[in-house]
Amino acid sequence: MIGTLTSGMTPLLIAAAIVGLIAVVMAIRIAIKLAIRVAIVAAVVLVALYAAGFVV
Repeated sequence: MIGTLTSGMTPLLIAAAIVGLIAVVMAIRIAIKLAIRVAIVAAVVLVALYAAGFVV
């Protein structure tokens, strides 16, 4: 009885692990895109401050 339960749970555990891995990959991709956008905005702001004379 325990053997049938464990063998039935193995595919579910594998599926859960795959779904978890996909979620982690998607989160990393979103974080990278967000970091790039924040860096671009920061660069534009620094250039504007430099052009206005606030940053030497």
